[in-house]
Amino acid sequence: MVQRQVPNPAELLELMKFKKPELNGKKRRLDGALTIDDLRLIAKRRTPKAAFDYTDGAAEGELSLTRARQAFQDIEFHPGILRPAPDVDTSTEILGGPSALPFGIAPTGFTRLMQTEGEVAGAGAAAAAGIPFTLSTLGTTSIEGVKDANPHGRNWFQLYVMRDREISYELARRAAASGFDTLQFTVDTPVAGARLRDKRNGFSIPPQLTLGTIINAIPRPWWWYDFLTTPKLEFASLKTTGGTVGELLDAAMDPTISYDDLAVIRDIWPGRIVIKGVQNVEDSLRLRDAGVDGIVLSNHGGRQLDRAPIPFHLLPEVRKATGDGFTVMIDTGIMNGADIVAAVALGADFTLIGRAYLYGLMAGGRAGVDRTIAILRTEIERTMRLLGASTLAELEPAHVTQLTRLVPVARAAAEAVAR
Repeated sequence: MVQRQVPNPAELLELMKFKKPELNGKKRRLDGALTIDDLRLIAKRRTPKAAFDYTDGAAEGELSLTRARQAFQDIEFHPGILRPAPDVDTSTEILGGPSALPFGIAPTGFTRLMQTEGEVAGAGAAAAAGIPFTLSTLGTTSIEGVKDANPHGRNWFQLYVMRDREISYELARRAAASGFDTLQFTVDTPVAGARLRDKRNGFSIPPQLTLGTIINAIPRPWWWYDFLTTPKLEFASLKTTGGTVGELLDAAMDPTISYDDLAVIRDIWPGRIVIKGVQNVEDSLRLRDAGVDGIVLSNHGGRQLDRAPIPFHLLPEVRKATGDGFTVMIDTGIMNGADIVAAVALGADFTLIGRAYLYGLMAGGRAGVDRTIAILRTEIERTMRLLGASTLAELEPAHVTQLTRLVPVARAAAEAVAR
């Protein structure tokens, strides 16, 4: 029989420790966010629908984005036992310089429309974390403004080749003069993808007020206050800003870009150059042989060609074909530090986060971006410890199995015949 006794009030007090209330609302929100999905939910509550959907959405049926995220979930980890990793080193060398973590911040357009601190918050958070920050051609902070926000860290510049080539060339020269060390030449945007959420929301630059946007803004006065009381949006390249995002892209981009343009940019740019938007093995090999410093396997976050290849699925084949001495990076679909660990294990030299960064930005400005990085860092370190890997170099394909969900019909038939 269990012996019963009258509860001792002193013992009860020892067991009941009340948490000190956090009076700072922003800090309370962000501290309560344990995952990137948590930050996304906060961002959705605090951001007008049109701006949130611009970030959250993708092209057409959004199949590419859904599949990319699912691909990271459809893996199986294989931990090593009796391989203690009490301390893990997440640092790496990428494109001639250091990064404290195996990811950087990807280029995102129109960022100050998501939250008014925009690229300044991203660049500042990247500097504090010791990771690279990438400014988009369609960014809303100038090249020089990003340099001021991240004066001693690594800044990269993403370049579109535009109809007026001299605009692109001048942007590259300005970025080089400001000490940006790497150029991401984006090649998957000859025209804008069909981003249907933006069309349905009437999302335009500058924002156009309708009865729907006014009703949606009523419970989010802080967003409009920030938007209306901070400096006017500044674009890195666009001279006119009237119309939907798709219309602006179609007016600026040129579907005739080719390897000739790559040669010109290569002559202009003094630093490292990587090609962003690569989606097959053949192009990966051709670009390697053309002498670029690396590639980014990407389908533009699912925002261009819907049903495009899944970068994470391409990764092992591209890594095998291009060899270990060629830089292969990956983006699209990363929502967890475990996704980053899996990508590194399967051959990625580095990864880039876009939406994950913007969810943090919308949830809490600079502090929200810091929270994004902290969440991913914790998830990376925990996953590495559980796998028994003390360094990124110890991660290898044997740590990860990609589970089958989408298999090309021809491949499935061949495998069936072989069996």
